Amino acid sequence: MTPLPVAVLISGGGTTLRNLLDKMQAGTLPIDIRLVISSCPEARGLDFARQAGIAHLVAEKQRAMSAEAYSEAIFGPCRAAGVQLVVMGGFLKHVLIPADFENRVVNIHPSLIPAFCGRGMYGLKVHEAVLASGVKVTGCTVHFVDNEYDHGPIILQRPVKVLDEDTPETLQARVFATECLAYPDALSSIAVGRVKVVGRRVQVGI
Repeated sequence: MTPLPVAVLISGGGTTLRNLLDKMQAGTLPIDIRLVISSCPEARGLDFARQAGIAHLVAEKQRAMSAEAYSEAIFGPCRAAGVQLVVMGGFLKHVLIPADFENRVVNIHPSLIPAFCGRGMYGLKVHEAVLASGVKVTGCTVHFVDNEYDHGPIILQRPVKVLDEDTPETLQARVFATECLAYPDALSSIAVGRVKVVGRRVQVGI
């Protein structure tokens, strides 16, 4: 089958991008990363794009830039590259989803949405909040992106036990290990046409 053309959006270290590249190289993820877009020119993840020979660019959100202009700065190049799915990999900027990319942008969040999510909840902050709450189970969520933070239809979720001895850092590491399996699984399902969105519900076929 023809790999699904995707773009990956990053803001920092690019660990999610690196994981996807590793899965592609192993032949277990049927996608073709055609473009990497970073919101930060210093993002270390751009090095992974360079090393892999993938087209990349920086789209910084300037203070005077409208939300619509920033959306076009992201999705215009995606259209030009023939991208069919946009994958957020630690992308920390809010961007409006244009109509032609509805249910064609995905993200992974390090909690079981709708818990521990929303504006300002990212990275270690999520795991600190999990531990402070006393819950016994957390995890990760792959979802389609809409114009609200961590709100779009959920594709899949994977649980992770919270241990008594956990620190935010140890919990983050275990959740990320689960993310490294969950995200490729979700993307593979999309790439082979097994994912259907019906309202707020996502059906994943076998």
